[in-house]
Amino acid sequence: MEQHKTKAVSGFSSKYGTDRLLFFEVFEHPIDALRAEKMIKGWRRSKKLDLIRTINPTFRDLTEDVF
Repeated sequence: MEQHKTKAVSGFSSKYGTDRLLFFEVFEHPIDALRAEKMIKGWRRSKKLDLIRTINPTFRDLTEDVF
């Protein structure tokens, strides 16, 4: 999270300014997390935004909620 915020590593996050955590889910098993990630990555942007709005309608940075 800190590397994203400080853009410490050159890559997608530093190039596109993705430095806020808007959505996260907790899974008991890593395979379930991977399945969910692959499914969500296949969605249209509008569907992803709808998912974010279900738990974070104001698009607040949720980083502090994780740590």
